[in-house]
Amino acid sequence: MRAPGPCAECGAGDAARYRCPRCGTAYCSVPCCRTHREHCAPEPRQERQREAAGHGSPPEPAPLEDILSEEDEQDRVPPEKLKLLGESEELRDLLLNPHLRQLLLTLDQARDKSSLMRKFMQEPLFVEFADCCLSIVEPPEKENILPE
Repeated sequence: MRAPGPCAECGAGDAARYRCPRCGTAYCSVPCCRTHREHCAPEPRQERQREAAGHGSPPEPAPLEDILSEEDEQDRVPPEKLKLLGESEELRDLLLNPHLRQLLLTLDQARDKSSLMRKFMQEPLFVEFADCCLSIVEPPEKENILPE
């Protein structure tokens, strides 16, 4: 596997795991993506197509295949499983907690997400959130359960 390179927006070394679907510039996070989008010009062909269609709005978000690199493929959760997260009452109830919301916001905005994630995994509330998400997208297999 090839290691990620530096982020074109914030300069974080070996953190750029995502690529702009318009120009291919590498970035590391949602905030860096938003910053990049502010000054990223779409390809001329895309701009002409939007103008011809009478749309001044940006194109639809890129499909996940364009955002994730091949290295990230093993960590990818299928869209059908992600929908299950949005349908979970248990997860929705957890997300009503302002402390958890602050933890998630801090994690999203952090440059060094991996060390902060290790720290947050010591927080019982964050562990409960992570366990809830994992139980939804990867339900426990029944192979180790004894028959009745």
